[in-house]
Amino acid sequence: MKYISTRGQAPDLPFDDVLLTGLARDGGLYVPDQWPTFSDDDWRAMRGLPYWEIAVRVMQPYVAGTIPEADFADMVRDAYAGFGHRAVAPMKQMGDNLWLMELFHGPTLAFKDMAMQILGRLFDYVLTQRGETVTIVGATSGDTGSAAIEACRDREAIECFILYPHGRVSDVQRRQMTTVPSDNVHCIALEGTFDDCQDAVKAMFNDIAFRDAKRLSAVNSINWARIMPQIAYYVAAAVNLGAPERKVSFAVPTGNFGNIFAAYAAGKMGLPIEQYIIGSNSNDILTRTLETGTMSMVPVVPTTSPSMDIQISSNFERLLFDLYGRDGASLTEAMTAFRAEGSLTFGSNQWEPMKAQFTGFRMDDIQSKQATNQIHQQTGELLDPHSIIGLKAAEACRANPSVPVVAMATAHPAKFPAAVEEATGVHPALPPRMSDLFERPERFTVQANDLAGLQSHISDVLTMRGPS
Repeated sequence: MKYISTRGQAPDLPFDDVLLTGLARDGGLYVPDQWPTFSDDDWRAMRGLPYWEIAVRVMQPYVAGTIPEADFADMVRDAYAGFGHRAVAPMKQMGDNLWLMELFHGPTLAFKDMAMQILGRLFDYVLTQRGETVTIVGATSGDTGSAAIEACRDREAIECFILYPHGRVSDVQRRQMTTVPSDNVHCIALEGTFDDCQDAVKAMFNDIAFRDAKRLSAVNSINWARIMPQIAYYVAAAVNLGAPERKVSFAVPTGNFGNIFAAYAAGKMGLPIEQYIIGSNSNDILTRTLETGTMSMVPVVPTTSPSMDIQISSNFERLLFDLYGRDGASLTEAMTAFRAEGSLTFGSNQWEPMKAQFTGFRMDDIQSKQATNQIHQQTGELLDPHSIIGLKAAEACRANPSVPVVAMATAHPAKFPAAVEEATGVHPALPPRMSDLFERPERFTVQANDLAGLQSHISDVLTMRGPS
């Protein structure tokens, strides 16, 4: 399989090069040149299989021609072997045709582990085959960073730099990153928002001289290899609820559009999906876009669901690429205008198909707190501030009550203990393996939101660590 850039000016690449490249050299995002499609018999054959085996079958077309199937299967099986639940991504019934899929049983208690545990092994495999090294530079609004660090720590071929917004992640999220003692892990607290972190990472990738000199690679969902493993849990949920004979809908709390785009990818592969529901917090650029047909930036508002405190949804470009007829030149013109003016109004050829497939929903912190308490009182479940938005979006926006809707629980409640305790009166405990998290020493540097300063800092660290 070949991959093409959404901007249309970068070379087409095979999977292993896309893995190491991350962001395309023209500033676009890589997507498959065509979507692999599965037959109804293919979907039926996945019913009852272990999660890792479903994941192998779903992902195999995307790595075909670059990684032997047996080697890939070994990586995937190993990636999920250490998860804290035998089902990997178990589902709970929360009401009539209403389900919750728990994606937080990995090592860092968030859905990012579902992809990162694969990604780390893919990097190891490809870099070992090539005898190369890379410098990972990533941005996080809270969960990506710890998942990336856990996947990349102590790997000899990787130096890992993670930028997070200083003072804008939960204490648990921060400490999951800053208490990792591995020498190849470097945490940077950036004075700014997540969007500032994300912009800095993109700017470093777009600085071709710096990118090549430091051999930059990406763990953010700008890297297609982050999206690919997430497709599998949508397939697992659907086939276990009766697909392909039965359609399924999905409700996803999302800020950067990566998680919901993985569901869209499953649909493009032939999975019968009725509805894609987007859950937003007060930083609701996606919901506003669906409502108005205009994508406009406004200042980021800090919330109790910080992983969604985003106003520039990078992965939305992948959807727009399809909506612009896969015309890279037209999309480049649109995205350039958006970044210059802070606003972009879509034509009917983009907005109408967008509205037909996606439904937006928003909750502010007060509504989230009330809903968290209500669900706890009704069911005994403790949900984190992101997952509750997904669940309430499913309840509020489902178009057809006869179609099962699955809400994605994206983080363990113990990652946001203050918000959960304030809502329910119950303090969610960390798993035993993390019980000493607040006793571990932290390692991080605070940096200004200045690209030259960030690049200088990374260069200095790499020089101290050895040849780059």
